[in-house]
Amino acid sequence: MADTLMSTYAPLPVTFEKGEGVYLWDSHNRQYLDAISGIAVCSLGHARREVADALCDQANRLIHTSNLYQIDLQKQLADKLCELSAMDEVFFSNSGTEANEAAIKLARLFGSRKGISRPEIIVVEGSFHGRTLAALSATGNAKIQQGFSPLVEGFIRVPYNDLEAIRKLIEMHPDIVAVMVEPVQGEGGVNIPAPGYLSEIRQLCDEQGWLFMLDEIQTGMCRTGKWFAFQHEPVKPDVMTLAKALGNGVPIGACLASGRATGVFTAGTHGSTFGGNPLSCRAALAVIEVMQRQALDRQAANLGDYFLGTFSEQLSGVPGVSGIRGKGLMLGIELEKECTELVAHALEQGVLINVTASRVVRLLPPLILTTEQADQIVETVVGLITQFLK
Repeated sequence: MADTLMSTYAPLPVTFEKGEGVYLWDSHNRQYLDAISGIAVCSLGHARREVADALCDQANRLIHTSNLYQIDLQKQLADKLCELSAMDEVFFSNSGTEANEAAIKLARLFGSRKGISRPEIIVVEGSFHGRTLAALSATGNAKIQQGFSPLVEGFIRVPYNDLEAIRKLIEMHPDIVAVMVEPVQGEGGVNIPAPGYLSEIRQLCDEQGWLFMLDEIQTGMCRTGKWFAFQHEPVKPDVMTLAKALGNGVPIGACLASGRATGVFTAGTHGSTFGGNPLSCRAALAVIEVMQRQALDRQAANLGDYFLGTFSEQLSGVPGVSGIRGKGLMLGIELEKECTELVAHALEQGVLINVTASRVVRLLPPLILTTEQADQIVETVVGLITQFLK
């Protein structure tokens, strides 16, 4: 019988049926250590009791009304996120892509209200902001844009980690309204900018009256060793987007605004049928409670340092390894040649990893990982890489 699923993915030959903590079990009851967390989503691990209990209780109370009515859990979640980030207001969506769409719309509306009829947003090469048409157009990956022309106009692309390239645009493009960037590029290869990069963009945005917009879909929610990656520098964005780990697998995204971006959206300018419904907000509140109680920002920072030190000790100087980098539990090992086949080899050894940008082994393990489990990941990954490079 023909496959009824559209072929938008090329899944590995495994089906997972249950999970607990950092482990998953497939349909043959084989156990795997999940070192990718559903791409930085299940930061609390799988089948987390507090999240499951919150979902069950809320499902028995109320799953959905609509944003035509006040939703108390939505207000509670917005208050909590603003408390943690020092932002001022929140719009809830269902995914990271939708959160980024909201950010793009907010920037255009901000420009329109300044009398700019064709506002432009600076974005960077190697970025990933999502797959809806505007988010795809903002993304710095020509391969995934192929076939979807005409793309949405209004984006100017510069190299990542290059402040001078942004400065050079000031005179040539008077209609710039925002800079949109990832604090650490995830899909682009776990690329970490030089210290001060974000602070310098913040200063430039202040000088020019632009919005400083950070895509923290992958870096947010304790992943890099802080609640949000921008907190590694004395800086705060005007707009920040979140998703992935916010619901630990329950679909929810958020677009946060502060400063000059506050109050840009008004009634009727944006919306979402399911965004911020009681079920997803209850899940996110449970996630935040666990992260705070267990100080998972510090846990991620400490384990990230442990990973980097151990990988550097075992792989530095190995011919064919061109870079070892990371921030918290967002780690990348770059090789000198394509290595996508390592994903299948790791699967055979019972560890789930990812390869991004074709040459970077990416690890995004759950924040609840133990040192012993970290050692298992290191042993497997080091063994796979050294054998592959031979």
